[in-house]
Amino acid sequence: MLRLTILGTAKIADQQHANTHMALVSDNGTVLVDCVGTAIVRLEQAGIPFTSVEDLILTHFHPDHVSGVPSLLMDMWLTGRQKPLRIFGLHHTLERLEDLMSFYHWDNWPGFFQVSFHRLPEREKIAVLERDGFRVLASPVRHYVPTLGLRFERADGSRAMAYSCDTEPCQAVINLASGADVLIHEASGAGPGHSSASQAGGIARQAEVGRLLLIHYPTRDPEPETLVEEARTTFPGEVGLATDFMELEL
Repeated sequence: MLRLTILGTAKIADQQHANTHMALVSDNGTVLVDCVGTAIVRLEQAGIPFTSVEDLILTHFHPDHVSGVPSLLMDMWLTGRQKPLRIFGLHHTLERLEDLMSFYHWDNWPGFFQVSFHRLPEREKIAVLERDGFRVLASPVRHYVPTLGLRFERADGSRAMAYSCDTEPCQAVINLASGADVLIHEASGAGPGHSSASQAGGIARQAEVGRLLLIHYPTRDPEPETLVEEARTTFPGEVGLATDFMELEL
């Protein structure tokens, strides 16, 4: 079993939508991608055991993507976690996370489990991790701060999904998503560091993906479904809105 569970889809959270983050779930553990809110609650709402998280990938250091990390680490410690946790990200992200955790004096938490930081180079299609018959690749995309897009694929190459993260349209996302079954692309709106739904459709068309799912969209818009119609003007394939707790089999 290998599935990607969307834990949040919002540009700005509301009562029905959490900020954008997700989890890659296999039979032997969970890879959490970004961490907002109270992770232990969100994971349990999705039916994912909190204790199954083995790895955490942080795409970039903005609060709508990393604000829940201190609570995640504290909750793991308070519930008696002993197994190590690996955290992956760019140097820009991990340096700031370590600074943030120092304000909480986490080095003085007695009996704290091992946390290892894995700094990723800013190059396209870097291997982040590989295990349980799948791998995760990362490429730098174009946002306000150094940011990673991700590709999740089976080790045999039979199926792949890509996630743009927060980005302007850029060649790196096209390369990362090339030939993927699904592209999950942000649709915050056109402007520096972000993309509109029609721009996301253009990226999906150029990458020749099978399906486009829009994420990180303005949920407070009275009709976010109009974004789907906008994306269809530039992408001839299947288009939909990612929804909180949506599950995608990989």
